Amino acid sequence: MASEIETLLLRNLVPIIDLAECIENVADNLRKALSEKGYALLINHGITNEKIKTAWEYFDKFVDLPKEVKLSYKRGKAPDAENHGYVSPGMERFDGRTPELRHAYNICKLQAEFLPEKELPGITSHINTLTDDFNALGRFILKALALSLDAPPSFFLDKHSYMLSDDRFSLTTLRMLYYPPVEDQDNGNAIRCGAHADYCTFTLLVQDSEGGLEVKLRGSDKWERVGHLQGALFMNCGETMAVWTDQLYHALQHREVVPDQLDTRRRGRHSIAYFCHPDNSTLIDPKELKIPVKVSSTQMIYNAYDISMALAKNAYGHNFF
Repeated sequence: MASEIETLLLRNLVPIIDLAECIENVADNLRKALSEKGYALLINHGITNEKIKTAWEYFDKFVDLPKEVKLSYKRGKAPDAENHGYVSPGMERFDGRTPELRHAYNICKLQAEFLPEKELPGITSHINTLTDDFNALGRFILKALALSLDAPPSFFLDKHSYMLSDDRFSLTTLRMLYYPPVEDQDNGNAIRCGAHADYCTFTLLVQDSEGGLEVKLRGSDKWERVGHLQGALFMNCGETMAVWTDQLYHALQHREVVPDQLDTRRRGRHSIAYFCHPDNSTLIDPKELKIPVKVSSTQMIYNAYDISMALAKNAYGHNFF
């Protein structure tokens, strides 16, 4: 049973941050959690379970559509879209080899013509309200992150002005995820999501159950199961923030394994990930922040888009654009 799994949460090793506290306290707690652990669980974040469940219901209906219909929304098919669209099982391989067992839909454009509105009436309106909520929460966290680094409150906000508007200007993505049940497949040769670090400033993840999320804690080579806190958002930083802070906030290595527990792996599992990226043209320069910078002053400075695209080639190298 899931309750018998030893998790970081059960061992009281997961920082839990209450977003209902004043933003100064949130900032202090984020600095401690992200610099020491690399992740946190966020509570009182304001995104309702009802909205999340409705989004999962829409995605379940999408997954049940005929294959040819789903592939008509394939990632990269929308005009001027590199990241928007459906990702079928096996398309992503974070280790470069092992196909991954999940359905995903990357949402970077919010207009009805870029979403399966014809097949799923109402999905556009619902997704737009959900993205509004995530963007509002994202802006609050960006302000708290700036305060946590003794930067002006608008430091990150000014560099994240196009979140979830269009991936030509920002790679910020709302990703719908469904992991189908695993019945007779050999666990040793199957993965739901391979080991990786995210590319973005930070990620927010909401899950419907404990289902195999594992992390490598900073300075450790051991994989640890996180555990599930109903209604909480899991937060971690990505490679962009790691560069920005010269590794003070590092990019957390994580993966989604097929659980050994039969009752868990024989259930489908849902999650939604919000990947918050800077505007594509933003230069990621740690010297802009008031933290000790170990890197040479002659180090090359890259923009946010180039950092993400270089990393994405590792996952999509077998069928990259």
